[in-house]
Amino acid sequence: MSLTATAPAAPSLVHRLLGPMVDPATFDFWAQKLNATWSWSRTLARVVERRVEAQDTVTLVLQPNGHWAGFQPGQHLNVSAEVGGRRVTRSYSLTDIPRRDGRIAITVKRVDGGRLSTQLCDHTRVGDVLELGEAFGDMTLPTGSQRPQGRWLFLAAGSGITPLMALTRQLAAQGMPADMSLIYWAKTRAEFCFAGELRALARQHPRLQVHFVVTHEAAQGTDEHQGFIDHALLTRLCGSAGFSTGFSTEGSAAWADRQVLACGPGGFVDAARTLTAATARSFQAEGFTPTAPADLPSTGEATTVAVSLTRSGRTLNVSSGSSLLEALEAQGLNPPSGCRMGVCHTCVCQRHSGTTLDTLTGERSAEPDMAVRLCVSRACSDLSLDL
Repeated sequence: MSLTATAPAAPSLVHRLLGPMVDPATFDFWAQKLNATWSWSRTLARVVERRVEAQDTVTLVLQPNGHWAGFQPGQHLNVSAEVGGRRVTRSYSLTDIPRRDGRIAITVKRVDGGRLSTQLCDHTRVGDVLELGEAFGDMTLPTGSQRPQGRWLFLAAGSGITPLMALTRQLAAQGMPADMSLIYWAKTRAEFCFAGELRALARQHPRLQVHFVVTHEAAQGTDEHQGFIDHALLTRLCGSAGFSTGFSTEGSAAWADRQVLACGPGGFVDAARTLTAATARSFQAEGFTPTAPADLPSTGEATTVAVSLTRSGRTLNVSSGSSLLEALEAQGLNPPSGCRMGVCHTCVCQRHSGTTLDTLTGERSAEPDMAVRLCVSRACSDLSLDL
């Protein structure tokens, strides 16, 4: 079974010859009366299986059309659907490995107030059609002849298990070529996804160790533990492998061989990075709720600024205390967006003038005609945007 992403296909002869004469929207309108996943150029996918994965979490198995370019385990994709008459796009991790039948899977946790997550968890059924973007993200493992080697540590919290589950399945499909420990945090055991499969994989592969950690109830069983991520817990679950305490390290020679991948809320990722920074061989992470730098303006310092939208000719008064994406949405606009954390670049637009603050880096930028990510940018002055 191949685990390599498929390169985007070159335009077909039909597309090259008829492209200048075809209106994609018109083609899609008529083609989809015959088959809902037919499209001139858009990647559409039919839901072919739906299963409850955990509390408030479902896995959707999708059959994409021929425009799907493939993926590598650990990557994400943007998923779009109509919710209340408006197109909503969010980013989700692919949780399976590439399959011979071309099907892919995403695992979605319902988020309070989340329009798309609620739609996918509560209302999407087998037979429904979703629109997909291309796979993106670089938290992937070596493929082909460069198989993973050494010792690996996966740290997952909440929905952060989704890309790491795909990577765990990849290693299992390869016969577990490297020593790997997975530590998985959730508030309660009812929220653990893939628990049965992970335990089965650990029994099947001696080189795989799996630990479940609950934070809001008592642990049960030999593979369950209780507590938040800290030095003592990591040391106990990974032996005396040496985590950084911020003051000193112990056992660094043993820990230096570990390659760490972490995924979860921003605070969790920050803690994982701090604890392993001094001794890990490598560290790679994705945080789905990024923490803001300490020097960002507080809510009390927020002001009102004017944002001119050059394409629509509108001028809006928005708050400098929220991201541009949130501020525009509050005014009734629906700019393209995906991950909402500065990764997928779906919301990028050109800033013609004005100053913005990058909430990931704390840096201000006033250079004209520069691209900004609306989801992680705040207005520091009046702006002009290409929207």
